Amino acid sequence: MSVLLTLRSGESAPDAVTGLWKDGYLDRCEVQPLSEVETAELLEAVLGGPVDSATAARLCALARGSALYLRQLVESGLESTRLRQVGGVWRWEGPSLVSQGLSELVEARMGNLSDPVLDVVDVLAFGEPLPVSLLAEMTDPAAVEQAEASGLVHVAGDDVPLQARLAHPLYGEVRRLRTGPLRAARVCRRVAQALGEADDNGGADVLRRAMLTLDADAALGAEGEANPVLFTSAAQRALELCDVALATRLAGAAVAAGGGFVPHFLLVYALSMNGQGEDAEREAALAMEASTDEQRVQVALLRAGNLFWALGRPDQAEATLDAVDLLATTIGAGPELDAFRAPISAFLGRHEDAIRAATKALASPSLPDLAVGMASWGLTLGLGVVGRVDEIGPVVDRAAAAATRTAEGRLLLLPVKNFQIDALRLGGYLAEAEALAREEDDTWEVPGHGQLMALFLLGCTALGRGKLRSARRRLREAYAGSATGNQPTWALACQLYLTQAVAMSGDTAAAERELAALDAAIRDHPAPNILHSIQPEIILTRAWVAAAQGTVSQAIGLAHATADTARATGQLAHEVYALHTAVCFGDSTVTDRLTELATQVDGPRAPAAAAQAAALAADDAHALLEVSERLERMGDLLAAADAAAQATTAYTQHGLRGSATTAAAREHRLAKECKDAKTPALALALRPLPLTARQREIGALVAQGMSNQQIADRLTMSVRTVEGHIYRAGTRLGFTNRAEFGAQFRDDAPRD
Repeated sequence: MSVLLTLRSGESAPDAVTGLWKDGYLDRCEVQPLSEVETAELLEAVLGGPVDSATAARLCALARGSALYLRQLVESGLESTRLRQVGGVWRWEGPSLVSQGLSELVEARMGNLSDPVLDVVDVLAFGEPLPVSLLAEMTDPAAVEQAEASGLVHVAGDDVPLQARLAHPLYGEVRRLRTGPLRAARVCRRVAQALGEADDNGGADVLRRAMLTLDADAALGAEGEANPVLFTSAAQRALELCDVALATRLAGAAVAAGGGFVPHFLLVYALSMNGQGEDAEREAALAMEASTDEQRVQVALLRAGNLFWALGRPDQAEATLDAVDLLATTIGAGPELDAFRAPISAFLGRHEDAIRAATKALASPSLPDLAVGMASWGLTLGLGVVGRVDEIGPVVDRAAAAATRTAEGRLLLLPVKNFQIDALRLGGYLAEAEALAREEDDTWEVPGHGQLMALFLLGCTALGRGKLRSARRRLREAYAGSATGNQPTWALACQLYLTQAVAMSGDTAAAERELAALDAAIRDHPAPNILHSIQPEIILTRAWVAAAQGTVSQAIGLAHATADTARATGQLAHEVYALHTAVCFGDSTVTDRLTELATQVDGPRAPAAAAQAAALAADDAHALLEVSERLERMGDLLAAADAAAQATTAYTQHGLRGSATTAAAREHRLAKECKDAKTPALALALRPLPLTARQREIGALVAQGMSNQQIADRLTMSVRTVEGHIYRAGTRLGFTNRAEFGAQFRDDAPRD
């Protein structure tokens, strides 16, 4: 029988209990709070699935390492459905919710509070952190000291003035829950006014002041200070943080307070970025408020962007720009129109037009910062897909500098970074792409659109490196956030690359489910015209699903279709990537084209792909092994594993068992680093059966339980032809029935 005694830290223990460990009768173990990693692991174990990183961090911060508090939070989240699965990932959506049971636990921990101490706690509950000096002015200084001594308030600060916070975040959650709406409104207004009177550092607290004012006004049903300047500044700050929903609310408040053109412009921009295109178009009647020609041009640019990206009306968008062309030229704003035309042309597949328009716009030394962002967006996308990735760096640097000088700039910089990283991925600069994605992830500490975009970029770069488990995890998480955050384009992009990652893992059923979800997202997208730029990736995704299904000839055909689509629109980088994929699938017919593209496209991928194609066509196992080493140095672990697998197969067919063993060891190491990879090349090397490619395809479909008729339909051939292939395969392998044939190809597919 074991005896376990527990004692909460900070509590005094009777002498009899203290003597148990002092005299060595019991061992003393200090139980440490759960770390963020441990919290995430516990959550996933209890919930039975992956948990969104922002949710895990949020619950960890609220529970502060307490398993008891964490359990109460999870139970209240599940009961209220604020904690639920989205796209296979557990996410907390909406404000925190403290259950009655948890409230009672926290209140017991806080103890009975005098009115002055309670006032200190409530002020911090709605306004923390606050400078200690300001808190003392707003409340009773003696009560502030008493709250600190009681462990209710934590005070810290080095070179800056001492800042006061509640000692535990749940104290604030409980007090906000227990405080009536009228008192809460008055506390909010007190804090907002005090911050405004004390703010001597350039408006650092403008966002907090505005939100406190709005909350107070909403509760009291009054206009409060109705300060359009405050709300406009706060809306700009919200845009800088990429919180478009908050920016919409604040800009709307500024407009209602009579702020005029600037907040109305911000409101339309925020609505459009939040996916509320119809609302933005209605609000764009602000053209009537435009009092200058410059403002009229700005309204036209704003409307064109909303018509194109949010509403999917490219003809109307371009007509809107054309309608103000003469006016813009007259007032010297022609470069701004060129800047806005650049990304529209790029998204419509007119990449050379995009490059010309953006280059022309950026040549203007007086181009406004917002227009610099738009031009850089179009130029980065255009240069990347045509294969001129080496020219992108300075373009992004200029966009990044401009983004620091305008509220909308940081939102515009996100797609610029996205297209830069994608161009690096296509070109084969995979280490650089991964480093940029990690750098972007480090810049977003607040959950929201920016953090989701960073997750998407990390997932894409992991996919490009062949790190499939990491790619699936990050892309699922990014999808879950985008799908619930009114971001259909980003959600579709997440679904696109997630489908590729699952298919590369060889899980046929899961890949088919993800492809069905992708097809639904494409069908339901509110602005399908903007999907032209990702059409090659959509076709290539279907190629990977076909490969997972075992129909390698179909996968190669779809990879060729991807290359043809890319070539028709001048997307040479996509053409290289598609043809390289075909080579990894086993296609030995594209050496000449890849060799030609290697002289036209920047980056190490094209020459490496050409070398792999030539080695495969020559059945040169040694050259394939050299290409594998080259691809590994490039950072593409999956392609390197495929090349090593192709070398293993070639050595085996030539009867060079020792060399085949060496190549196989390399293949296994690389595949293990990829986590769950299962490609046609890896499957062939795993089972080097003396069969034709078509016989292997049919065997893979038999292993999936398909009938001869279903196989014939899938491969567009007659049932008799299928039967003939099975018969000849049986003669070669010595099996006597169809079940034995399928057993040769059956394997446990990896799961997420």
